Amino acid sequence: MTDSKTRPLFSERSLRRMRLITGLIMLVFVALHLSNHALNLVSLKAAEHGRDWFLLIWRNPLGTLLLYGAALVHVVLVMRAIYARRTLVMPPREAVQIVLGLLIPLLLIEHVVGTRLRHEIAGLNDNYEFVIRSLWIESPANGVKQAITLVIVWIHGCIGVHFWLRYRQWYAAAAPFLLTIAILAPVLALLGFADAGRVLASEPVQSSFGSGYGAAKHRLAQDLAAQQTVDHVRYALYGGFGSMLIGVVALRSYRRWRERADQIAIRYPEGQTVRVPRGFSVLEASRLGGIPHYAVCGGKGRCSTCRVLVIEGAEDLPAPDATERNTLRRINADADVRLACQLRPQSDISIVPLLAPALEANLPPGTQEANPGREQEIVVLFCDIRNFTALTEAQLPFDIVFLLNRYFAIVGHAVEQSGGRVDKFIGDGAMALFGLRGTMDAACRSALRASALIARQIEQLSKELAPDLGVPLRVAIGIHTGTAIVGTMGHGNVKNLTAIGDTVNVASRLEAVAKELDVTLVVSEPTVRLAASDMTDLESREINVRGRAEPLRAYVVPQETVGRFA
Repeated sequence: MTDSKTRPLFSERSLRRMRLITGLIMLVFVALHLSNHALNLVSLKAAEHGRDWFLLIWRNPLGTLLLYGAALVHVVLVMRAIYARRTLVMPPREAVQIVLGLLIPLLLIEHVVGTRLRHEIAGLNDNYEFVIRSLWIESPANGVKQAITLVIVWIHGCIGVHFWLRYRQWYAAAAPFLLTIAILAPVLALLGFADAGRVLASEPVQSSFGSGYGAAKHRLAQDLAAQQTVDHVRYALYGGFGSMLIGVVALRSYRRWRERADQIAIRYPEGQTVRVPRGFSVLEASRLGGIPHYAVCGGKGRCSTCRVLVIEGAEDLPAPDATERNTLRRINADADVRLACQLRPQSDISIVPLLAPALEANLPPGTQEANPGREQEIVVLFCDIRNFTALTEAQLPFDIVFLLNRYFAIVGHAVEQSGGRVDKFIGDGAMALFGLRGTMDAACRSALRASALIARQIEQLSKELAPDLGVPLRVAIGIHTGTAIVGTMGHGNVKNLTAIGDTVNVASRLEAVAKELDVTLVVSEPTVRLAASDMTDLESREINVRGRAEPLRAYVVPQETVGRFA
């Protein structure tokens, strides 16, 4: 373990949280600013009244400290993050976010100096009349620049929020509404600004509700001392930001020069060896060496998709920090499994990426497929034809294909009609997923409804084909709900969204129990509880599931009763 004397004051996790919090503070400011601009669509007077409330929040000592403190801390943390990166090879989305973040201070300094700073130093009343006349009428080029700045700031913030929330269970349902807000906010703000500019362009300079634009411009021109102070602060802000950026580049260059003679080797299972300076993470080494490596969370330790199995050199590795330790504990990882994004070896090691698509050379380095895998609460349904061998042993091959296609159509329509998704057909069996979208209680009810539709339509098909079948056509269904890994899996063109894990295994086991007990449906107690179904008149059993220490309680539903769920 790291000695407490050498332990950093702030952990990586706390610094990332601080960067998120400061970014959210600035995003709230921008959102309120855009809303205030949009009030110009009502009237300039309405926007001025809204500005009074806006200034009440942000132009007081506490609001000023919160906003500008957040901006300063955020910029410093971004600079630190750029320095901490051992390689600038990264997925495009990360590069776009960094470039936008670096552009924002350069674009915003002029606006801050022209409004807030002039207000504080020269006593300027930077109301909407003054700002709109300055940008819309007097200097349209600056107006376009500020409009671009507004859009860039908003996009940068929205991208950050998206990557923060994208793996929350509720986010998929909320995303369309959030996207609508993200689009409408800057559009309405720019329309309001343009509408106010059009109105002011047709009015005399001294408006009835303004502070006197001409007088304000004259006072600024005459107050040379204040103007010089404003200019000095402007140059200081540009110089400070530029110095920070140049300093980061210089420090990175110096570190790279120092590290050329102090490198370690990271060996991969296909024979590749990547030599990197000591202190690089394994994920950074993969990206630098052009080796495909999953990293869904962007290398922040929030997921385990970048995990690797350490084959050689594990004894000399640094201990996991709190972020890595918590993630590894969640997945019950073995002692020799580490997160590539957090592991920074100090000596040569050999590793095997556990989720990296090593055989797919066409995957760009440092990227990942859509939905490569994440934990999610789902409902799994397994369905199988009972006594399929006896049913088909006297049938012609084409007749068997006809029967299976009718069966698959029944299962597919029932699942889709109930709001589920057919995962796969395996022989005479089928697997379906519910709860990929929406709530778990609704997903459980949908799975039960699908089982009832399947049983009813299979019974009708059995009657229809009775003259050609030696025995009745019946199915066995198992349903269970729980946590599974849901993601895109497969190879080449044969890739599908599927689920793996204990929940899938249990559902398959319940389907086998339905066959053993000669009933249509066996459904787990957690599914029944979430669906709020009345099962008091049905038999319940303790089912032993391989790999589980405790038996699972499940309800046994015969053919004549399963229709209650339709």
